[in-house]
Amino acid sequence: MKNTELEERLLRPVCGDADQPMVCAKKLVGDPEGWPIAQVIEWLQTDGRFAPTVPFLLEALSKKLVEVGAPIWRVMIGYRTLHPKVAAEGAIWTRGQDAVVRRRSDHGIWTREEYIGSPVEQVYEKKGPIRWRLDNLDPEKDHTVLQEIKAAGGTDYFGQYFSFAKSRGGSFMVATDRESGFTDSDIVKLEALLKFLTPVLEVIVLHSVATNLLDTYLGPRTGQRVLNGTVQRGDGEVIDAALWFSDLREFTKMTEHLPPEELIDVLNTYFEHVYQAVNTYGGEVLRFIGDAMLIVFPAESEDKRREACKAALDAAMDAFSSLAVLNKLRRRRGKPEIRFGVGLHVGHVVYGNVGAPERLDFTVMGSAVNRTARLESLTKQVGVPLLISKEFKMLTGAPSTYRGEYEVKGLDTKMPVYSYRGFDMAYGLTPPESG
Repeated sequence: MKNTELEERLLRPVCGDADQPMVCAKKLVGDPEGWPIAQVIEWLQTDGRFAPTVPFLLEALSKKLVEVGAPIWRVMIGYRTLHPKVAAEGAIWTRGQDAVVRRRSDHGIWTREEYIGSPVEQVYEKKGPIRWRLDNLDPEKDHTVLQEIKAAGGTDYFGQYFSFAKSRGGSFMVATDRESGFTDSDIVKLEALLKFLTPVLEVIVLHSVATNLLDTYLGPRTGQRVLNGTVQRGDGEVIDAALWFSDLREFTKMTEHLPPEELIDVLNTYFEHVYQAVNTYGGEVLRFIGDAMLIVFPAESEDKRREACKAALDAAMDAFSSLAVLNKLRRRRGKPEIRFGVGLHVGHVVYGNVGAPERLDFTVMGSAVNRTARLESLTKQVGVPLLISKEFKMLTGAPSTYRGEYEVKGLDTKMPVYSYRGFDMAYGLTPPESG
């Protein structure tokens, strides 16, 4: 098929219900002697739509544009997202640089000088195309971003807003370093290109948003399992794991005496403190249960159980050792101290979906989970904040202190309980009997 025929066929959707679609298509193509946009659009509709991420797509698209002769020097794609810490994401490709630069902005970006008055904000506000000729900037009025692009060699800058059907939109920003800048034909083609780029971007961005939300609410391992298709009730598997159950001390008392905002602050500080400790060692917070946390350190095989237990124990020691510093800061600020207990166990658990047909929970269950929770509850009775089970002790080989056998709810036999001797020594705990 000839290039002009291909352009007319591919650009028909941009023209909509125009009375003369071929005339419209030729207008969108622009100068027939310029770079062939049809080749880029065809690539977008074939190979381009399989790009896994926005940075990957941006780099491949930019290289394709250079290949067909488009006068581009710098291209940026930015978009707003749904994430508890990230308000917007983006990527910048610059000709001659080895890699695409990824950018993430927190939720405070909208009030900062780097955003206020910037080209991106102007594009968002106008919801349409804007062009800046960089050869006549006013240092007193034009945003520093424009001045930086000019200083780096840019001569002409074009930006356009794009919107998604079911999500927030973004900005498509293109600069050239050609001395004469963009031609009118270049701008027409870039505007047309964005119409074909937007649906490809939407699929990638929505997948990214879904991944972020699943990582946030389920954890990265569990979220990935869901994305990979483990979505039906009853889907799951039996895995080996070191298990952590922790519980905040005096939480009931706090709920009676603290105002809601301070109570939430205590919970968030405690959750964040424990999360940072366990995340360092590969643990995943599976559930928040009121003021309790259920955490797993998966073991891919029987041989990896020892490593998982060692990681859980190291995480617990780090969490307690840094707690003193945290509470010292809280005392200075007049805030209540944070205390919690931890039970560590190891065993086989069922890891999968349970619940009603249309409302599921991805969790772990089984006797090992029950024993871990019971172990943590004994930390109050025994008077030791960190307790480990016999099975956990034997796998780690850690020097331990035998704390006795206790009757616990749901078990027919008494449960032997141990504490880690390194913990006892660090906190001056007297051993009743060594084991």
